[in-house]
Formats: sequence, C-alpha cells, structure tokens
Amino acid sequence: MPQTDELRYRKIKKSHLEELSMNAPLLDTDEEFELISSSDGTSLLPGHDDSNVSFEQSRESILSTAVQMFIPFLLAGFGMVAASLLLDLVQHWPVYQHVSEVYILVPSLLGLKGNLEMTLASRLSTHANLGHLDTRQQQISLIFGNLALIQCQAIVVGFLASIAAVIFGWVPTGEFNLQHTLILCASSIGTAFTASLILGLIMVGVILVSRHFHINPDNVATPIAASLGDLTTLALLSWLSSGLYNTRETMPWLTVAVIIVGIFFVPLWGYLASRNEYSKEVLDSGWSPVITAMVISSIGGLILDYTVSQYKGIAVFQLVINGIGGNLVAVQASRISTELHKTSVLGELPEDEKVCLSPCATFFDSSETNHAATARMLMVMVIPGHLIFTYTISYLQAGHTSFTPSFMFVYLIAALLQVFLLLYIAQVMILWMWKSAIDPDNSAIPYLTALGDLLGTFLLGVAFQVLYIIGDKDSDVGD
Repeated sequence: MPQTDELRYRKIKKSHLEELSMNAPLLDTDEEFELISSSDGTSLLPGHDDSNVSFEQSRESILSTAVQMFIPFLLAGFGMVAASLLLDLVQHWPVYQHVSEVYILVPSLLGLKGNLEMTLASRLSTHANLGHLDTRQQQISLIFGNLALIQCQAIVVGFLASIAAVIFGWVPTGEFNLQHTLILCASSIGTAFTASLILGLIMVGVILVSRHFHINPDNVATPIAASLGDLTTLALLSWLSSGLYNTRETMPWLTVAVIIVGIFFVPLWGYLASRNEYSKEVLDSGWSPVITAMVISSIGGLILDYTVSQYKGIAVFQLVINGIGGNLVAVQASRISTELHKTSVLGELPEDEKVCLSPCATFFDSSETNHAATARMLMVMVIPGHLIFTYTISYLQAGHTSFTPSFMFVYLIAALLQVFLLLYIAQVMILWMWKSAIDPDNSAIPYLTALGDLLGTFLLGVAFQVLYIIGDKDSDVGD
C-alpha cells in the first residue's frame, strides 16, 4: 500500500470510529475502506471488508460482560466437574491401569477444545462482530471452510498426540509395546475426529444464535466450548480406548483400520478447506500453534501421569482447575483479539496499547490497557467458581480428598496464581502477536489453554505436595 494511501485510510478510519462512538450511522459505501492490502500483510482476515464492520458492541459495559459470561461460566464449570467425576471413575478401568500412557493423552486431547474449538469460536466471533456472518452466503462459506479445517487439524494433531504419549511413556521406562501404541493411536485419532465434529457444529450454532439475539459471542462461545469439550472428549477417549483394549486379542486389525481410515481423510478435509478463502490461510500457517500447544499439553499429561500415581485425589480436581483457567483466559484472549481487529490494522498496535506491561498495569491501569477491568472481573470469578464446583464434588462424595480448610486454602491459592499468570501472559502475548502481524484469533488460544493445562497440573501437584508436607497426610490425600 502506498504510504499516502495508508495514511489516508487511517485518517478516514479514525474519523469513522469517532463518529460511531457518538452513535453515528455506519457508512456502507465508502470506497476508501478497500485500501487494505492483503499482499503486504495488513489484511485483518481473508476477504476482510471494513464496510461491513459492526461496532454495535464496541462500548460493552463490564456489567453486561459479567451478565453474559455468568451462565456460560457456570455451565462450563459443571461440565468440567462432570468430566472430573468421569476421570475419577475411569482411572480404575483396565485400559488406564495397563496402558498408563492414556493419562498423557488426556490433557492433549482435552486441549483440542483450546487448539481447535475455542480457536474456531474466537475466529467466528471476530467474523460475527465484524459483520461477516450477516448473510446466508457468508455463513455457508465461513462455516464449511472452518469445519473442514478443524477436521483436518484434529486428525493430524490427534495422531501426533498419540506419538508424543508413546515417546513420553517410553523415555522413563525404556519399554515399548506395539499393541499399546496402536491402541493409543487409534483411540486418539477416533476421539479427535469425532469430538471436533460434534463440538465444531455446536460452536457454529452458538455463535449464530448469539448473533441473532445481539449477544457478544466472545463472551459465551468459548465457555460453552469448554463446558462440553472436556466431558465429550474424555468420554469418547475412555470408551474408544477401552473398546480397543478389550478387543485387542479378538480383533487385532481394528486399531490398524481406524488409523488408516483416519489418515485417509486428512487430504480430503485439507482439500476442502483449501478451496475456501477463509480457511486456506489458516490451513497454510496455522499448524505451529496447535502442534506446539499439543506438545505443551503432553508435558502436562506426563506430570499428571506421575502425580496420579502419587495422589489419587488429584484426578478429580485436575480437569476443573485446568478447565476454569483455560476458559477464563480464552474469553479474555477472544475479546482482546476482536477489539484489535476492530480498531487497528494487523501489524500495528492502537496508539493507547503497548506490548510490555507490568502485572499491576495489566489488572489496574485502564490508561495502559482497555482490558484491565475485564481482567479484574475474571480474577474475581475464580474463587466463587472454584468454591461452587469443589462443593459440588464434595456433595457428590467424589474423589479421594477431604475438603479441609487447609486443603481449600492451598487449592485456591494455586487456582488464583494460575489464572493471574494466564491473564498476564495473554495480555502480553496477544499484543506481541498483533504487532508481529500474527493473527491472535488463529494462534493465541492454543498456546494459552496449553499453558493453562501445564500450569494447572503443575500447581495442583505442588498443592498436594504442600498439603502432604504440612501434615494433611490422611488416607484421602495420599490414597
């Protein structure tokens, strides 16, 4: 873009933003909005057209945000509690007892909701807020391309996650079991494919309904993905792996067949995604975040595999602390990304934003960032959320841990520290990505949810170790 045209575009865009802040009508036919160039990396999204941008939610109040988030947050939390209760149950199944690498798969595959479904929700939420889902043709084009994309990514990442689980399981013991490897690969591919298809369709429905009722999808889509993602994925993984384990002698060919069929579909989904302008760019450049996030989650799975063998009570809390942390930071990441798409051009930060902020500024200085109030609100939700969900676990008499005052204090400190670190990392990471011309809608949430899994599992293990050291050595903690 010539320098004069770029400056002219920015001047026009700034004037329109000022008009919009005074409730002026949006102009739909201004030719200057077409000056964004896709060749120099300044395009916001494939096919971006600022003439269709919708700013109806740009002045959303913190109260409105809290109200919109509260019910999805509770649904997400109870979904994680259900998944935690399921993990507490299935950890005693033969496949978990004899193929312990399945534990390493759990954070990786559950992390797919962050790698794929939450990223899909963030992408489509941005499109919805920019007015790209207002016509039937736009909806079909965006939705079909993105669903094909996440199916392709799910199969590849599921296969790589199983390979990582095998490697991480082999390194400490030096033992390799081909039969167990095939079970891991087949169950991982089958789980990733099926869960991503189900959750992807649900995400599309949630975003379209939110748009119809004038609800900001940034506030509701990612929590709902979290509420259903953990339970659906864990149930599928446990059911498939158990079925393949139980038929390993009678139908040894079944695992190989599942792997071959899954790999066969990869080029088909990739071809369909490449034919759509909205998903082709992500298909070409979106692999690094999801694969890196999978590796980070696998390390978290290795920690889980170790800590579960030491403290059985940790299983029922692992999904809750990881899920709440990933859920809250995904909402913040989606909101920051959407605002950047609305107010600036990829590669250049708004005048009132900067990458390097102190933790205090991130949470308390509204002059340094527009998202300090939301960050504080999300931190406030941590303690009541965990109290509600842990009380539910206690009421159902699940797990192996007594809910003593010392346990709740140490547990809540770990949960607060996890969310504090994640929100600060999100603020810095997303602005750095934007300044580096990396679209955070495609890259930020996979890293953040994977870090949430790693931090949550590590801090939870530390919490149980602290409890053991300070004298809470009853049979509940260690059994």
